[in-house]
Amino acid sequence: MFKQTKCTTILTAAMLTISLIGCNGEEHNDMPVVQTTHYQIIIRNGTVYDGSGNPPVSADVAVNGDRIVAVGQLADASADTIIDATGMAVAPGFINMLSWATESLLADGRSQSDIRQGVTLEVFGEGWSMGPLNESMRAEMLDQQGDIKFDIPWTTLGEYLEHLENRGVATNIASFVGATTIRIHEIGREDRPPSPEQLQSMQQLVHQAMQEGALGVGSSLIYAPAFYADTNELTALASVAAEYGGSYISHMRSEGNRLLEAVEELIQISQASGAAAEIYHLKAAGRENWNKLSQVFDRITQAREAGQEIRANMYTYTAGATGLYAAMPPWVQEGGHDAWVERLKDHAIRARLIEEMRTPTDAWENLYLASGGPENVILIDFRSEALKPLTGKTLAEVIEMRGTSAEETMMDLVIEDNSRVGAVFFLMSEDNVKAKIAQPWMTFGSDEGSYANSGIFLRSSAHPRAYGTFARLLGRYVAEQQVISLSEAIRRLTSQPAINLKIRDRGLLQPGYYADVVVFDPSNIRDHADYAEPHQYSTGMQHVIVNGTPVLENGEHTGALPGRVVRGPGWSGFDSD
Repeated sequence: MFKQTKCTTILTAAMLTISLIGCNGEEHNDMPVVQTTHYQIIIRNGTVYDGSGNPPVSADVAVNGDRIVAVGQLADASADTIIDATGMAVAPGFINMLSWATESLLADGRSQSDIRQGVTLEVFGEGWSMGPLNESMRAEMLDQQGDIKFDIPWTTLGEYLEHLENRGVATNIASFVGATTIRIHEIGREDRPPSPEQLQSMQQLVHQAMQEGALGVGSSLIYAPAFYADTNELTALASVAAEYGGSYISHMRSEGNRLLEAVEELIQISQASGAAAEIYHLKAAGRENWNKLSQVFDRITQAREAGQEIRANMYTYTAGATGLYAAMPPWVQEGGHDAWVERLKDHAIRARLIEEMRTPTDAWENLYLASGGPENVILIDFRSEALKPLTGKTLAEVIEMRGTSAEETMMDLVIEDNSRVGAVFFLMSEDNVKAKIAQPWMTFGSDEGSYANSGIFLRSSAHPRAYGTFARLLGRYVAEQQVISLSEAIRRLTSQPAINLKIRDRGLLQPGYYADVVVFDPSNIRDHADYAEPHQYSTGMQHVIVNGTPVLENGEHTGALPGRVVRGPGWSGFDSD
């Protein structure tokens, strides 16, 4: 129940009046009764989880414009729109800490698969970001487009975000600036360190991105050319982000054989740069590495107790998804996509690659070996019409069809499709998924785009996490298995990531905060997407409001596109969005 031991000030923006509740020092077991008034939206009779992690209360939530203006007992108030939330949970909108909706939102701004799970903020920037771009980068991005085609009228990251907002998006959007993108901008795709002048230019690009509202610097170190960056280079970029209060966030150099060493590098970068650090999609990849996860937990806890701000995010599945380049050593990818494909056609190089792809190593991350075999790899994304019939098949099935080895098949598919070829790799254990969810510093991200189950998105498959990450957390791991409480899950989907990112006025149901609000049935929220049929919406989310505008009503999209750019603490406009 709600307890109050001090005066509470409740501002009702519609009336611009202040009512003081509980000034006699008594404890109150009921939500305060707010002065009668009229609002644009009232969510009535819900069980309110305010995002703090505190126990829920029975209360109403009132919205005027783009802000929450009252939380309390509003039985006598009137509204233009009243949402009956009887039997429902009412919570702040969810924050997707790792979204790859950068292109899917250009094709369809409704963000259907995420909105239907309650996501109201998409956070981009895992190593690659949509800016800054130079002309060669823009040309390459145009050339490598798959099913989704789009113009590129922007150059900087801030311009991309504003372009997306101007086109119209249902969710709010934010981004880290990609360390990979910064490196390509100044060095290209070569395996060499930057010169002092190039490093200074790279730092200047981070300055610009932070001033435009980037949340920090993101890296993705198993992939070329990010693999070529050393710790000092990454520290130099993270140091700039730290000047603005931004974070360093990383797909670490290893999630498998050198997992513990990779965690140490991340902690070292944080300590040396002064930036808080976050691990993207924390996992122990490969059966032989599953037992390392408890050591990772211990090391993160130790760093946090020593005063470092170290944290992680995750998705709620045992399989990851990336390209087939994650089964090949970084040296073969030096110089970029075209150089990689040409090397794959060379017989001598192919012979060397086959040997390296089959041999366990600590020198680079081989997700094919970590998966345990071709039956644990599903092919999900092709550019070529001739290869699209292979979508959804396992690598083992394609090997049987073609009569070639796993290594030859992967190389041939990359050549024929002239792409990285998207694939799902089964890497993790279910026990570890639950153990990660239980960590109090863990937040959540889909590591996928946000799609619709129609139109152009059906031309490729997807990882089911695109449609189910957040519903799966609430349905499977909270309601069914009770790994954590609903209050705690909502805290980690809302206020915790907002605090981590230093985002102001989002992440709580509190007067004065932006009206990003979700209403769902906690006993019936479920994910339905699976690996065979991933394009299936989750159910149980009834209403989603973004910046005061209803986007989901009674489980159906309204078509509204009220999303805005959410900027980090260094934005030169002011210190918030």
